[in-house]
Amino acid sequence: MPPFEFATAARILFGEGTLRQVPAAAASLGRRALLVTGASPDRAAPLQKALQAAHVSTVPFAVPGEPTLDLIRTAPRDCDFVIAFGGGSALDAAKALAALFTNPGDPLDYLEVIGLGHPLTLPAAPCIAIPTTAGTGSEVTRNAVLASPLHRVKASLRSASMLPRLAVVDPELTYHLPRAITASTGLDALTQLIEPYVSLRANPMTDQFCVEGMRRAASALPRVWENGGDRAARCDMAWASLLGGMALANAGLGAVHGFAAPIGGMWAAPHGAVCAGLLPYVMEVNVRALRARAPEKLTRYDEVARLLTGRPHATAPDGVAWITALCQKLEIPPLRTYGVAASHLTVLVEKAAQASSMKGNPIVLTEEELREIVSRAL
Repeated sequence: MPPFEFATAARILFGEGTLRQVPAAAASLGRRALLVTGASPDRAAPLQKALQAAHVSTVPFAVPGEPTLDLIRTAPRDCDFVIAFGGGSALDAAKALAALFTNPGDPLDYLEVIGLGHPLTLPAAPCIAIPTTAGTGSEVTRNAVLASPLHRVKASLRSASMLPRLAVVDPELTYHLPRAITASTGLDALTQLIEPYVSLRANPMTDQFCVEGMRRAASALPRVWENGGDRAARCDMAWASLLGGMALANAGLGAVHGFAAPIGGMWAAPHGAVCAGLLPYVMEVNVRALRARAPEKLTRYDEVARLLTGRPHATAPDGVAWITALCQKLEIPPLRTYGVAASHLTVLVEKAAQASSMKGNPIVLTEEELREIVSRAL
């Protein structure tokens, strides 16, 4: 068994109705909270009222899209701690702000790839993370993805101290998600179970999370697409998303997320939809490259296929076919929908090769293979 490290949120609450436990937990952290929400801050009104009843005042801060450096710079910092209520963008913004509450300077001082990459030496302020989608797993990850329109890329602040003090995963918050968001976030969750499982950094603990999560998501995602009111499927997807977050935070990702970072930075494209658009082609190219250059590593993709299809003798190509069919069923749009074109291939391949997620891919892909992935995803 290889040596490994594992870290996650200090405390996790999972299950229907767990949101009701937040006010008491918040009151133990301070009296003034920055309440970071998504594009619809009204959804947090009941929580805000409950916090006030627990003698916790809130300073609202809305994150209408994926968080940018300029948006982060405008946020108030005179609060005791941070509460995030929303999708992955709100959660990432909140984790970044919690880190910047205690570490002085500009986000670029600490940002990977495009910044100075200085370590966050001081522990982040406490953060309570409450996801309202089942996709990113950001409530249990140690990084925050920020977009820089100037550089046309997304990069991460990263530190173990950025792990939330409390993660509250209440499936009830996902019951009324629109179908398109259910599809894109759900496929993001599935991607974040597949990539850590085949990652070069996979370890025995994250393997357990990935196996359980893939099995759950493979059954639940098609069901919740057909019937958004399927409470059992919503719970399974919330569980799969949480497992994926814990897996990726400790085993890394791969080429899907390696491309998603520059694409998300260059175009106004939802992260989950980009991952979903890339996933079938990354899997197919990875499988072909492994068969040609490292066939001993194909067993991981064979196991992915068995978990997804439920067939004990399925092999890697069966898994690729299953994912391809699922993306078609869930009406995932091609990348050209967001403005990506063949003329962008060179710059995308260059930027993806530098992305931190690409380091976990199970095999180093050639420039030609990377170009093929994007070309086919268009």
